Amino acid sequence: MGAMEAGTLAPDFSLPATDGKTYSLAAARKEGMVLAAFFKASCPICQYTFPFVERLFRSTGTKGIQTWGISQDDARESKAFARDYGLTFPILMDQKGYPVSNQFGLTNVPTIFLIDETGEVVVSSVGFSKQDLLDIASRIAEHTGGKKAEIFNPGEDVPEYKPG
Repeated sequence: MGAMEAGTLAPDFSLPATDGKTYSLAAARKEGMVLAAFFKASCPICQYTFPFVERLFRSTGTKGIQTWGISQDDARESKAFARDYGLTFPILMDQKGYPVSNQFGLTNVPTIFLIDETGEVVVSSVGFSKQDLLDIASRIAEHTGGKKAEIFNPGEDVPEYKPG
């Protein structure tokens, strides 16, 4: 079984974050969509992908969408990853044994889910997928009524896919 597929209901969860707060999917969904991006600091494809997730976050802001990095590392490693890759969105920490990662069926990182207000997974993306990130940007713009995020810079050499 692979990662939870689009069209399925995401399980509710609450996780502590590096900012000292606890974040709840159920509470966040009341305010809009959630982009949940799972990673491990030592993963080279995560290191490649997350600056693009940051661009998406900076372009869309927080109106109608919350972006979370969900780390499979401890607080020290998670904070270092966020600092090293310039991440400004909340970094949540999955607990020992990775219960939330397991609920979402993760087999690889990075894995990114776009979840709507009803809890439905709208996009499920494993590894780095340029098309999936563009799809996420389109769906967020459609949802918020905003402009589609510019994730990739003109002339930037970005592959279509890198497996996680």
